[in-house]
Amino acid sequence: MAIILSESEAKALMQKVLSYSKADECEVNILGEERGNIRYARNTVSTSGSIINKNLAVRSAFGKKVGVATIDEFDDASLEKVVRRAEELAQLAPENPEYVELLGLQQYVKSNGFFESTAKITPSNRAEAVAQSLQLIAGNASKLQGAGFLQDYRGYRAMMNSKGAFAYYPSTNVNFSLTVRTDNGKGSGYVARGYSDFSKLDTVGATKIAIQKCLGSAEARALEPGKYTVILEPTAAAVLLENIFWNVDARSADEGRSYFSKAGGKSRLGDKIVDERITIYSDPTNPELPSSPWSGDGQAQSKRMWIEKGVVKNLAYSRYWAKKQGKQPVPYGSNMIVEGGNTSLEEMIRTTQRGILVTKLWYIREVDPQTILLTGLTRDGTFYIENGKIKHAVKNFRFNESPIIMLNNLESLGKPERVVSTESDQNYLIPPMKIREFTFTSLSDAV
Repeated sequence: MAIILSESEAKALMQKVLSYSKADECEVNILGEERGNIRYARNTVSTSGSIINKNLAVRSAFGKKVGVATIDEFDDASLEKVVRRAEELAQLAPENPEYVELLGLQQYVKSNGFFESTAKITPSNRAEAVAQSLQLIAGNASKLQGAGFLQDYRGYRAMMNSKGAFAYYPSTNVNFSLTVRTDNGKGSGYVARGYSDFSKLDTVGATKIAIQKCLGSAEARALEPGKYTVILEPTAAAVLLENIFWNVDARSADEGRSYFSKAGGKSRLGDKIVDERITIYSDPTNPELPSSPWSGDGQAQSKRMWIEKGVVKNLAYSRYWAKKQGKQPVPYGSNMIVEGGNTSLEEMIRTTQRGILVTKLWYIREVDPQTILLTGLTRDGTFYIENGKIKHAVKNFRFNESPIIMLNNLESLGKPERVVSTESDQNYLIPPMKIREFTFTSLSDAV
């Protein structure tokens, strides 16, 4: 059987699995995927590989007793065996007090996340894309060293349950990241790109950016820590903002465990929490960041505002918590997008009297969940701006900052770009942003 099944093939397979079920309720989830990658370090390809995976999971329920079993063999005997195993586990399990019955027939939007250009990538395509990057690095007169990773994915996920729900979503993705360093290790530049459509990936253009940052950061000078105006490139902003995305949970807010909590068991729904220029939403049909049209519990995804013009519009309610609280369930978004503005990165720099340009933030850790206070370090290209021009590279900083406070100190926004988070490997649409009074607490000797 093929690894990547068509919608009709996946549907027929899951119908067969459900026909074996004797449970009160049964849900089948199936995936098939192929991943390829090529890695290079010290200007030489070090590994090239591929992964093929197929998996089928059966979730059976008798009342509130639930069992799950998985298998990667799809012959009839194996399919019946995995159903029986899930039922055996369910019978042995204690009741789950938070179990909610399965959803019935749902209407799912169409999301185009599958691109032939990515699905047809061959090892030679990867090698060619990386070779173009390596030629630029190795051919530079400054004796640079490059280390990068290119990974592509094609596959599908499908779901069907005994109540009539069915969903199918094929998708593709390619991520590219690169670090370029000077031979003496004093300069470092970084770039990352992510796309659904491989034809959009320009490894040459990305490599030129990393080289420029590397050479520019080679003679970094120490600058006193303190509060500065910062210009965060999208890659740097993403690792801070995703900590807001992860926190839009109604239950933790209602139980007093998050920033979105208020006294008296209330949440910040309806409160203005950040600058009115900030709108954060999810939309599975976004052409630049397509995503799954259903959530993990089978709920249909749609365009949904989380923060609109600075005001909290939605929190994610699981079906259990929504029922308990008398609310409508709201699934977590399958992607996250921050609306931007029209200020270019060049204009942000030109209008900055004294500030810091940040390429990348890393090693992000939460200090205080109630304020989403985070700490971490700059890396791979941090530059001092004076009188509207980049003057020189600066040594890296440790920062202590909350993305909530940061978004209340917003000065300007650029156009959103698809970025790959260096912390979670998730793809987002994030604009560059100019922020005043960003807090740097100490220096770091790392490059």
